[in-house]
Amino acid sequence: MKNEHDVLIAELIKLLKGGSAHASLDHALDGLPAELRGVKPDNLPYSIWQLVEHIRIAQWDMLKFSENEKHESPEWPEGYWVKDVAPKDDAEWENSLKQIKDELNEFIDLLKSGDIYKAIPHGDGQSILREALQIADHNAYHTAEIIVIRRLLGDWK
Repeated sequence: MKNEHDVLIAELIKLLKGGSAHASLDHALDGLPAELRGVKPDNLPYSIWQLVEHIRIAQWDMLKFSENEKHESPEWPEGYWVKDVAPKDDAEWENSLKQIKDELNEFIDLLKSGDIYKAIPHGDGQSILREALQIADHNAYHTAEIIVIRRLLGDWK
């Protein structure tokens, strides 16, 4: 029988990976034609590529902050958003998606490894629990934006 801590960790992992009440990033990007990665629909300030990169950068920042007291976050907001509207090539796209997946798994390992309630020593009150909730919330928010852009472009199921 699982204890309350194990149940909470399992639920946080589900939340981080998406797919229950929220679409996962993988689902939101499934079947996206390469030529739509850099399209900005009318009056929107970003493309799907810029959202993917924003997810990658923000998640990387939260992971590295959680792990390393010497980590320095990018400047807000410019350090969290790329200017290029599209990836240079398929390799850049695939590398970004791989980093998102790999670093999410790295954060999940961190989540499983210790006291999720304890304040991160070099923070100002943050805990691994708070960072997990922030990553999940942030990724879900921008994943939904990707789906909306795909709908606006006529490319959603």
